Amino acid sequence: MDTRTEPADTRTEAAVEKSFGGERKVLVIEDTVTSAAVLARHLEKMGCVPLLAHSGEEGLETFFRHNPDVVLLDVILPGIDGIEVARRIRQSERPGEWTPIIFLTARSDDGAIEAGIEAGGDDYLAKPVSFVVLAAKLRAMLRLAHAQQNLLLLTRRLDEANQKLRRLTNLDGLTGIANRRGFDDKLAREWARCRREERPLGLLMIDVDHFKAFNDSLGHLAGDDTLKIVAATIAGSLQRPGDMAARYGGEEFAVVLPNTDLAGTRHIAERIRENVEKLRIPHPAQGTAEHVTISVGGAVAHPAALPAMPANRLIDFADAALYRAKKEGRNRVVIFDADAMASSLPASR
Repeated sequence: MDTRTEPADTRTEAAVEKSFGGERKVLVIEDTVTSAAVLARHLEKMGCVPLLAHSGEEGLETFFRHNPDVVLLDVILPGIDGIEVARRIRQSERPGEWTPIIFLTARSDDGAIEAGIEAGGDDYLAKPVSFVVLAAKLRAMLRLAHAQQNLLLLTRRLDEANQKLRRLTNLDGLTGIANRRGFDDKLAREWARCRREERPLGLLMIDVDHFKAFNDSLGHLAGDDTLKIVAATIAGSLQRPGDMAARYGGEEFAVVLPNTDLAGTRHIAERIRENVEKLRIPHPAQGTAEHVTISVGGAVAHPAALPAMPANRLIDFADAALYRAKKEGRNRVVIFDADAMASSLPASR
């Protein structure tokens, strides 16, 4: 389809070229070779890099290969017409992506313009194409595209900052593992997920044995250093990405073990206890063990089998197991079956 181009004053072209600025790729999908060449010449004067295609199929191939900044698209093309090309370009874009599409059309009726905009076009140029109007529309579209790109970049940076902030607000400042808030969030999420998937959920509550005596003997700085080491050892004893260690408060830690049954929970608890004991951190206080040890209490529940039980009731069972471990001599593991014990405690915590 032939496209005539209005003659442009040389001084006008020079002014447009100077004000346009920046090298941008512009895809021209035009079936008439001479018309495409004329458009390419004008684009080069503006400092743009023209990419030429003479059919809808070729245009789509060029678009996906070169990712142009703007598309000039003839409505009537051999094979796939311009309306379908625009539709496919829009369908391929991911959230936040946008490439301006300007239709080239000799038709001026409202129906043709509406069909092009409905398919994903942003503007149209009436044939014969005026160089001055072409430059003005390209400049406007590139400004919009630049603003869109800046907005997308800003949004991504803001999302990254928010994610980092959320991570930081859920981390314990001393030990670097999850804090109480992070633990509460994790337990609630995993309780709901294990209920949906009918999976078991294990929970460990861990206490550093005779820690007050340790602090009284060596001071709080030594105590803080020991808590850091113990926290790192607990976290390092976990082998699955879904497991989480947290500082519950003071010298007490917690471990959430999704999809872990009684045997698995006991195995992990013993591994943690043994790994802390192997640290051989001296405990100088009289009347205590020679080295720092931990007591571990755990509980395992099937949330789907306990529809009336809230997630924090699992903490009650793990706390009771921890109390039993300390009462029986410390440096040991006690695990309770929460399913079997669910009716043994009051209905609310």
